[in-house]
Parts: sequence; structure tokens; C-alpha cells
Amino acid sequence: MQILMRLAKLDTVEDPLERMSEFPVIVEALKCLCNIIFNSAVAQKLSLELNLAAMLCNLLEKCKDQQFDDDIKCFDLRLLFLLSLLHTDIRSQLRQELQGVQVLTQALESSLSVRWVEEYKTAEDRDRPLSLQETDCAIEALKALFNVTLDSWNVHSENESHQFRYMAAILRHCLLSTGPTEDKTEELHSNAINLLSNVPVSCLDVLISPSSQVETDIKYNGMNMGAIQILLDFMEKRIDKGSSYREGLTPVLSLLTECCRTHRNIRKFIKAQVLPPLRDVSNRPEVGTTVRNKLVRLMTHVDLGVKQIAAEFLFVLCKERVDSLLKYTGYGNAAGLLAARGLLAGGRGDHWYSDDEDTDTEEYKSAKPNINLITGHLEEPMPNPMDEMTEEQKEYEAMKLVNMFDKLSRDELIKPMGLRPDGTMAPLEEAVSQYHTNKQDSSDSD
Repeated sequence: MQILMRLAKLDTVEDPLERMSEFPVIVEALKCLCNIIFNSAVAQKLSLELNLAAMLCNLLEKCKDQQFDDDIKCFDLRLLFLLSLLHTDIRSQLRQELQGVQVLTQALESSLSVRWVEEYKTAEDRDRPLSLQETDCAIEALKALFNVTLDSWNVHSENESHQFRYMAAILRHCLLSTGPTEDKTEELHSNAINLLSNVPVSCLDVLISPSSQVETDIKYNGMNMGAIQILLDFMEKRIDKGSSYREGLTPVLSLLTECCRTHRNIRKFIKAQVLPPLRDVSNRPEVGTTVRNKLVRLMTHVDLGVKQIAAEFLFVLCKERVDSLLKYTGYGNAAGLLAARGLLAGGRGDHWYSDDEDTDTEEYKSAKPNINLITGHLEEPMPNPMDEMTEEQKEYEAMKLVNMFDKLSRDELIKPMGLRPDGTMAPLEEAVSQYHTNKQDSSDSD
């Protein structure tokens, strides 16, 4: 602690070699502080009293201005991450008093060696992967920034808007960068996505920029969609992983959903990738290896959070139109979302989207009359078993079915449900009562 305080207050050093000889000791001191603060509530409280966060921010500033050992910067950032994670008062202090967002963003910028070509646009250097040291420093900065920027969904001033746009531009650069290994690249991108989830959605338009003449750019409507494509690839990779969906998949799905809900170009680009025009409808929507098939399978996942966010993502891609969602997923897969939204009777969500209509392919138009709306795929017409029954046999089978449902209902094994006039589910008796009440009110008014 004393060594850290000495360095934080240090302005000039007469003998650079003497200072460099202290670097290994400082690194070990930071490591020890990380372990002590992580395991001790007393140390966490003491760190607030000693104003340790301010010293660490001061040290970060010196790391930017002077040639300090990179390990000092890395463990400084790790210690700030731990402090902001374990002590909410320190998180508030960093955000409000110490300009922690600005200091940590600059630390992230220097770790990635960002070069600016214009406001909110960085020079891309995809041929040079980050070193292990640069990647580790960037990851620690991302984790600390995530803690400090929690609850930052609403921008209150022009200065804050600039700060978050500046951060989003660096995060875009982060997504377009690669680490020394595939695992490190995935960890870097994962932490960048987590932080992007804290950036106000109005500032996320920085993720796309006017496309240059570089052939490797992924272009759509004149915009460079390279970062969005990386988010889509990351999402599919996490789906294919098949485990830890709540921690690994929901952040990127939530981010993509908000981007699509707010930014038209991003939504149209992603829809072209995820929900291309239907041609072959011979298989169920959840059967197959396309991104659409994988997302539809998640709509019936056992984890409620995963199921909801996957359905919400597809619903937003369909501009929150029920008929469009059913076309791509089938009624059975979409029923959970529609019931929660009160849209089982059809309609669309509350958000406004442009009025351009989807165009169906000729293959889909010809197959549409024979598509099973529940399963969402083409079925050959089945013979009607009631065609060869007499009226007495039909009545007998109908009463038999009614009696079976009545017995199950009385034994409380099932609970018959119906639709309220507003499209939400309710016990059958309540739904019928409301229907008759509304019908009577309508008759009275006439």
C-alpha cells in the first residue's frame, strides 16, 4: 500500500533506473492487493477510507504519460475492476468524482493502440493481432468499465453522449481486433459485448460507418457492417456451444435486439442474414442448421430468460408483426411470446417501424395454402377421418371428447383457457363472461 501511495504521488524522478528497479516490487504489491481486497471485507472498506481508487486512477494517468511496465497497468486495472465490483460506493466514486469512465476509456484506447482517422472512426489494422499483454490489459479495462457504466442507459447531456459515442467507437475497434489466440479473441469480444450493453442505444449507431473502398468491408446500403457481422458470428458460435446460454448468449442477443429495434440499417442487414426470404418450407422452422433454425429452437428452451430473448429478437426482426413472426417460426414456437404480449389474437407490438412490406418468394406463395400454421411447414393434405362417419357417430365422438375434458377439468388435471377481448389468456369461464359483457355493452350502445 505504501509503495502504491508513493508512486501515485510521484511527479518527477531523478534517476530513471532507480524507478525501474521498483517496477517488479510494485507489480507484486498490486497482485497482493488484488488478493487481499478480493478476500477481505475489511480491506474493501479500508480501500474506500484510504481513497485507493483515486490513487489507482492517478497511476493509470502516469502509465499513459510515462513508460511504465505494462504489468503495472494491467494489475492496476484489475484492482479497479475488483474494487468497483465489490464496493458499490467505490463504483459511484469512480463514476461521479474521479472521471473514471474517461480514465478507463483512455486506458482501453492505449491498450488497443487506437489511431483515429476522424471523429468516432478508428483506423483498422486487421493484419496485426494484439499481443497477449495488450489483450489482457484491454480485457481488464473492459471489465472495470462495465462495472462503472452500469445503469448508464439514459444519456442526460451532450458531454455524456460524446463520451459514450467515443467509447462505442473504441469498442467497435475492439470487435474488429483479434488476440494472440482464438480463446483470447473470444474473451476480448465477449467483454466488449458486455460493455456495449451498457452504452445508451442511441449511441450505438457508431458501430456502423460509411463504407470505404476496401474490398474486405462488409457493406450494406453504403454502410460498413463489419462489427455487426462479428456480433452475428459471435452469437451463432455461442449457440453452437450448446451450454451456459444465460451467461454466454443472452448479452449478445439483448444487444442485437436493441440495435435492431432502434437502428433501421442494422435491423435490415441482420434480417437479411437471419431471416432471408422463405423458399423451402418442407421442414419445420426448428429443423436445420441455419441461424433461423437455431434461434427458433431456442424459443422453446427450458430456460425462461433464454427463451424470451430469442423470441424477442426474432419478433423485432419481423418489425413486431405477428403474421410475419408466425411465417418464420410457426404458431407453436411463437405461442409463449404472443401469450406474454397479449397478441394471441394477432396484431403487432407497440414499437413503430417503417411501413415497407416483406415480399414473399414465388415458392412460398405457391406453398402457402398447404402450410400448417401451428408447425410452420408444408404438409401434404391428410384425409379427414370424419368424412366416412355418420352424423350419429360424429355426435357420439364429440360428446365423448366433451366428457373427457370435463373429467380432466373437474379433477383439476387441466384448466380450460380462453382469450379475453384484449388477446390475453384467462380461465375459460372468465373469458366467456367478459365476451358476453362486451357483446351486451356493444348492443346497448347500438
